[in-house]
Amino acid sequence: MTTTTTPFEPGTTVTTQQEQTARTTTPPDIRLVVTDMDGTLLDADGRVPDEVWPLLAELNRRGIVFCPASGRQYATLAAEFAAVDDGGMVYVAENGTYVVRGGTEISSDVLDRAVVSQIVKSIRQLVDEAADAGGAGVDLGVVVCGKQSAYVERSDEAFMTEVRKYYRNHRVVDDITAVDDDVIKVAVFDFGQAERTVAPALAALTDTHKVVVSGEHWVDVMNLTANKGVAVRGLQRELGVTPAQTMVFGDYLNDLEMLDAADWSYAMEGAHPDVLRRARHRAPAHTDNGVVRTVRAVLGLPAQR
Repeated sequence: MTTTTTPFEPGTTVTTQQEQTARTTTPPDIRLVVTDMDGTLLDADGRVPDEVWPLLAELNRRGIVFCPASGRQYATLAAEFAAVDDGGMVYVAENGTYVVRGGTEISSDVLDRAVVSQIVKSIRQLVDEAADAGGAGVDLGVVVCGKQSAYVERSDEAFMTEVRKYYRNHRVVDDITAVDDDVIKVAVFDFGQAERTVAPALAALTDTHKVVVSGEHWVDVMNLTANKGVAVRGLQRELGVTPAQTMVFGDYLNDLEMLDAADWSYAMEGAHPDVLRRARHRAPAHTDNGVVRTVRAVLGLPAQR
């Protein structure tokens, strides 16, 4: 009987020496690799590192499913990986509210129209009240996220620069509460600190909806039934994969639930403190190619040179 040895102790960061040690142990039967994008897989410039592509080819050869799980739009994720996706990749988009494989929807969680209007009204009120009080430091933009497109009212270049990063398909409209689309998420961008401004303003919704700080400048509102963890567990059922066969990587608060869905859960070095506490293991920083290095080490693959 073969015994699988855990390469890394929980709470420790993978080092070069540990990577070498891991390759001398029997690798676990990993069938699914799930990773957040920003602050996790992407480099300091927000790009997919070159080392990712040969790793994806090797995962595909071994029959291991690779899944980006992000607050980003499905169209944005699909475009990023279009050159290597043969239809087998799964995309957990919009923080778990929209899951797609091979261009076919696996699951979605649509917001009620009245809730969308309530969120937009709350943000408009926050901006108006700040303006009446002098408006120091309050600079917000709302993105209504549908299955087909993202919708915004604000169109200045500073805001649109941020929108384009995450929403490949987007439209400027007169009224974001009246779009003809299934709305799966409402995202609010704060040029300041979202955790201090937007999140408290939407606190009244937390009893009925998921209000998550998904980055330094972003807050997302979804149904209570939606998060990356729910999406990953649904995907595991779809694929017949267990938590023991799953690796998950994340760095921010919108990654917490999906870390719970995997025995091989990793917080990136420099992650939010809550993520560092929640994950079983740590990986090197996204600026140090942490995801690629860790996957290669756990699977016993040679390091890239």
